[in-house]
Amino acid sequence: MSTSTQSLELRTFQAGRDGETADGPTAGWLEADFLGFLGRRPTEAHAAALGGYLREDGQELTGVYDTASPEHSLRPDIPVATFASFEKPLTVSPGVQLKAHLISSVTVRATHRRRGILRRMMTEDLRRAAEAGFAVAALTASEASIYRRFGFGAATWVHELTVDTDARFALMKAPSGRCSVVDPRDIPALAGTVFDAFHASQPGSIGRHAQYSDRISGTLTDEGEEDRARRAAVHYDESGVVDGYVTYRFGGWETKPHAIEVNDLVAATGDAYLALWQYLASVDLSTRVTFSSGAPDDALRWALVDPRVLTVTNVEDRIWLRILDPIAAFSARRYTSDGEVTFRVVDSLGFADGFYRLTAAEGAGSLERIGSGSVDIEMDAWVLGALYLGGADPRVAAAAGALSEVVPGSAETLQRLLAPAVPVYCNTAF
Repeated sequence: MSTSTQSLELRTFQAGRDGETADGPTAGWLEADFLGFLGRRPTEAHAAALGGYLREDGQELTGVYDTASPEHSLRPDIPVATFASFEKPLTVSPGVQLKAHLISSVTVRATHRRRGILRRMMTEDLRRAAEAGFAVAALTASEASIYRRFGFGAATWVHELTVDTDARFALMKAPSGRCSVVDPRDIPALAGTVFDAFHASQPGSIGRHAQYSDRISGTLTDEGEEDRARRAAVHYDESGVVDGYVTYRFGGWETKPHAIEVNDLVAATGDAYLALWQYLASVDLSTRVTFSSGAPDDALRWALVDPRVLTVTNVEDRIWLRILDPIAAFSARRYTSDGEVTFRVVDSLGFADGFYRLTAAEGAGSLERIGSGSVDIEMDAWVLGALYLGGADPRVAAAAGALSEVVPGSAETLQRLLAPAVPVYCNTAF
């Protein structure tokens, strides 16, 4: 597809190959992507590897090209803006998944801001996603002020944890199974099964893209090289099956206290999760562990003899959701309480705009359109996306003025209906 507005030309294409290397459009797109995220220029080998991941995921790439760039500017095959989208499953309730339209690699060059480029890329992509039957779209945001105007709301969060592993670290109960150190290059062969078990039961979890296993193992980092400082351990349950893993690196001798930095920690069971933390705390010459993707209500805090050895040093939004088909989305997830509430959604892009009645009974729910008129709640589309999984509280949204409670007490009713069976959490970025 190719369309033009003045000197800006938008092209959407699939990643391609030219022999053993990425083809011209893919290589140019990747260079623009790395420029936008302040990364190194990718080498030919790195671009070829990344192009392979993009093809494996079936990612649709969009580039905006300036056909009137001045002399000495970057090559014309390097776009001034990038955008990518692909499909992965989103767990909306334990055992229930929806195909989600994931959006990534959104950049606009500093010299081309405020020309409507992002709006054009986003609205055209969301339109195609809706036409393809996606009920939800999702992204992770480098900047939090951009995406509400497109109907995205922050729906999951992660906590950056700092855990002191000196003599105070102790678990109240020894977890079952055992841990073993493994070669991090073996993690790609083990991670998929463990993650799938975690992912199926965890509301808010997003399926991982093709590069993830190599990234977490350090086989191929974002710099295009192997991280030879990466280490790994796995947990075996009592029958000898791997049900958890961690990858990490030493933070360096220059900083004190000496710390281990966790790159990825995934466990299919509570025992596996705690045992891996116990392993990390037992590593010699380190008295601190940091983990940037901890769950908001992390089980480790409850398991510690002294919970104060765990400190939350930062809180970040992780997944932003956009509801494209409210009826399909809300009818798919499960419900822990029975009840009914009506609401109006205002959506400037039109996808979710309308008046609705949500009814839940015996774990199942249905959403139906109703005629315009009096409703219990009014909200914008981004608020609907934030509330959908149940990780955000409608009562807090109402207190903040993000949600209008027309009928007193209706925000509490909505909170009770949307409350998840398991706390919402996503340990995957994309």
